[in-house]
Amino acid sequence: MPRNRSARPSSQKTSRQKPAATSQLRIIGGRWRGRKVAFAPIEGLRPTGDRLRETLFNWLQFHLPGARCLDLYAGSGALGLEALSRGAAEVDFVELDGGAAQTLRQQLDLLQAEGARVHNCPAEVFLSQPAQPYDVIFVDPPFANDLWENALAGLEDAGCIGESTRIYVESPRATQVAAPADWQLEKEKQAGQVCMRLFTR
Repeated sequence: MPRNRSARPSSQKTSRQKPAATSQLRIIGGRWRGRKVAFAPIEGLRPTGDRLRETLFNWLQFHLPGARCLDLYAGSGALGLEALSRGAAEVDFVELDGGAAQTLRQQLDLLQAEGARVHNCPAEVFLSQPAQPYDVIFVDPPFANDLWENALAGLEDAGCIGESTRIYVESPRATQVAAPADWQLEKEKQAGQVCMRLFTR
């Protein structure tokens, strides 16, 4: 995925060592509440907004302390970072774009986050390896790529889903998401052009 690039006039105060990651999001709850973290300004990167995250983490508040989580299309890392802030013990962040993955690693270092692992690879490569079940999984892929069906089937095939796993799926409002037959829809909410769904098995 290409990075956004903008030409700026040269200045004595401008560093030429590396481009600044100017895009930011705010962690809205937990031990890092109010902290701003940077994410790579990459075309199509769309962090889940504050109001949606507030709703989601209200749904998950009793399932996060000590939880093992997977942020499958991490992007900015907003969902996994929020989970760590609110007491998750471990988060695997999976992100295809190298710039986004590097920036996420930098932010985790700044936060001195423990239990966080960033995997710079396609989601299907990550899911091709056997896994232990997660407690909470976030599935929020780029909306333009129609990845939901393959992602949900891949989670099942990889062994990521346990008896009490919660799976959050974010999609455009008009998109029909076909979950595996034995998954139960626990929560659903429409917010603008976005549909939020929380499944369990």
